[in-house]
Amino acid sequence: MKIVIAPDSFKESLPAAEVARAIATGVLRVCPDAQIDICPMADGGEGTVDAMVAATGGEFITADVFDPRGGNIRAKFGLLGASSPDAMLPGEVGLTAATAATEGQGHGGQIAVIEMASASGLGLVPQDHRDPMRATTFGTGQLIIAAINAGATQIVIGIGGSGTTDAGCGCAQGLGVEFYDRDGEACIQGLGAAGLGDIAKIETDGLDPRVRRTVIRVACDVENPLTGPEGAAPVYAPQKGATHEMVAVMDANLSHLAELIREQLGVDVEHLPGAGAAGGLGAGLVAFAGASLENGGKIIAESVGLERRLHGADLCFTGEGKIDSQSRYGKVPVRVAALAAQQKVSTVCIAGDATDDAPRELFRDLVTLVDEQTTSGQAIRDPEPILADRAEQAMRDFLES
Repeated sequence: MKIVIAPDSFKESLPAAEVARAIATGVLRVCPDAQIDICPMADGGEGTVDAMVAATGGEFITADVFDPRGGNIRAKFGLLGASSPDAMLPGEVGLTAATAATEGQGHGGQIAVIEMASASGLGLVPQDHRDPMRATTFGTGQLIIAAINAGATQIVIGIGGSGTTDAGCGCAQGLGVEFYDRDGEACIQGLGAAGLGDIAKIETDGLDPRVRRTVIRVACDVENPLTGPEGAAPVYAPQKGATHEMVAVMDANLSHLAELIREQLGVDVEHLPGAGAAGGLGAGLVAFAGASLENGGKIIAESVGLERRLHGADLCFTGEGKIDSQSRYGKVPVRVAALAAQQKVSTVCIAGDATDDAPRELFRDLVTLVDEQTTSGQAIRDPEPILADRAEQAMRDFLES
């Protein structure tokens, strides 16, 4: 019997890989000879690198880059695995690596995965030292170059957890793009939101030529435009410490930059869905690096070869911390269940908790850690044994049906 286990993390409780292993423990109590393929999932937010490296048997690489304030920090990224065993042994908890990954995405070459938050995230700067007008994504650009130096020809970038509103101009500088002011002077390295209004000329001749030869896919699950009431500054900058006055300046500066990008680069990113993600990094990666903005769950499922791995499976397990009415709009468990259904594989979803309007109809069974005997606090503090118990019971129910 072949079982695929492809959960998201249980946020603030357990990483996706550990969720998957706990589920596997329960399954093996019932079917000790089962072939189990552990495929941790993510949606582009925190934990994406860890999940994708675990899912493919890849490796972590570190690089020295700048943090949002221009200080030095060591950040990690992942290279997805490039080979896998021909088959798993009975009872083995396997990490099926990616011949599936490269086949799943439909392109050749080495795939790297980056979280912008590891270089440019809000959590890297203590609250009393945050300066939302000057925070920069320069380090994210350095991470992209580090991934290319490591042999990546494809890069998946998760852009959750941003601490910046520089529209990716700092990142662009890290890639070799140069910006000049009205006097023809080079703009400060490590541009932040405050410096965008000074830009008069964008010079891309210095862009590392390898960037344009690299397939860059941005895991972006929001549709905010770059500017306007629903744009990067009004919606997200206050969460990063920006005052009302700062937000007004930021939005004006982003509008100014968008006009320059239209005029000088021939790319209109201002109202592109997702352009406002991560303080406009979505827009910058499209404009300066030729990236595509895509649903995070979709990118990751393709990159780890989930569809291929589901072929011939008898059952699939997925899950995340909470399932509710919003989960049906592209969340990991729903995407996993949809891919499994295409392969005529039933899916069991194990969630921390679920609301009454959760999309139960998409799963063979939806079970929760929280019940009459288990409180939310207990489930968060010690989820592994509860996950294993729920998986064991779900496996018994499947076999008895």
